[in-house]
Amino acid sequence: MFSEKRAGTVRSAAVAGMFYPSDPQELDMQIDGFLHAAEKPAGSPKAMIVPHAGYIYSGPVAATAYATLAESRHRIRRVVLIGPDHRVGFQGIAAPSAEWFETPLGRIPVDQQAIDALAGVERFDRAHRQEHSLEVHLPFLQKTLDAFKLVPLVVGQARPEDVAAVLEQLWGGDETLIVISSDLSHYHDYETASRIDRETSRAIESLDGSEIGPHEACGYIGVRGLLQVVRKKGLGESTADLRNSGDTAGPRDQVVGYGAYLFY
Repeated sequence: MFSEKRAGTVRSAAVAGMFYPSDPQELDMQIDGFLHAAEKPAGSPKAMIVPHAGYIYSGPVAATAYATLAESRHRIRRVVLIGPDHRVGFQGIAAPSAEWFETPLGRIPVDQQAIDALAGVERFDRAHRQEHSLEVHLPFLQKTLDAFKLVPLVVGQARPEDVAAVLEQLWGGDETLIVISSDLSHYHDYETASRIDRETSRAIESLDGSEIGPHEACGYIGVRGLLQVVRKKGLGESTADLRNSGDTAGPRDQVVGYGAYLFY
C-alpha cells in the first residue's frame, strides 16, 4: 500500500443499480420501507455491526440497526465506517483522498481533518474505488441522520489490534457513531449457516471475538477490533437481528448470514 495525495475529488457510487437502486426515488422508498418494518428499540447506540449485501438480501437486517438512530439523528455529526476489502488485496487500513462520497441521494463530506490526524492509516484510493462494504451503508446513513461527516476506512491484511487502535483515536463522544460492516457465514445450507451464525452471535454478545475468523464473518478483523474496544470501555451489547438470505430473498441451499448488533 502507498500514500496518495489528496485530490479534492468525489468518490462516485460504484454499486448503485446492483446492490441497491440507482434511482433516487426508488432508493428512498425502499429504505423507508425497510425502516418502517423494523422495530425501533429505545436508546441510541454508540457503535453497530451491520451487514453489507445487496439490499433485497440484507437491507431488512441493516434497517433494524439504522432504525435505532432516530433519537440521535440531530446529535451525530461524524460516522466512522469500517469495512473489509473484497477486491484489491493490500496491507493495512486504507483511507480515501476524496473529499466527498456520493450516492444517488447526494454527497457526504469526508472528514479529511480527522484522517490527517490518524496514526496507522494510509490513503489508498484503489481500495475504495469499487468497494461495496462501505458504500451500501451510505444511503441508510443519509436517510437516518442529519448532516454528518464520514471517516471511511477499508481494512486489508491487518490485525484486530490495528483496528482497535484506530477506533480509540476516533472514538469521540456522542457526536461520533461507529459502524463496522460485516456479513456472517457464506454459502452454507440454511441449517449449517444458522448454527454457525448463532455461535458467532453468542461470541459477539459476550464481547469475545477471539474465535471469530473469516469463515464466521467476512469483516472479522473490524468486528474483533471493535469488540476489544467496547469490552475495554465497558459498553453493553444488544442483538437487533439475526437472519440470512434464506429468510429474506434467496434460496436455502447456499445462504449468507446477516446480523445487526448494537453497543450502548
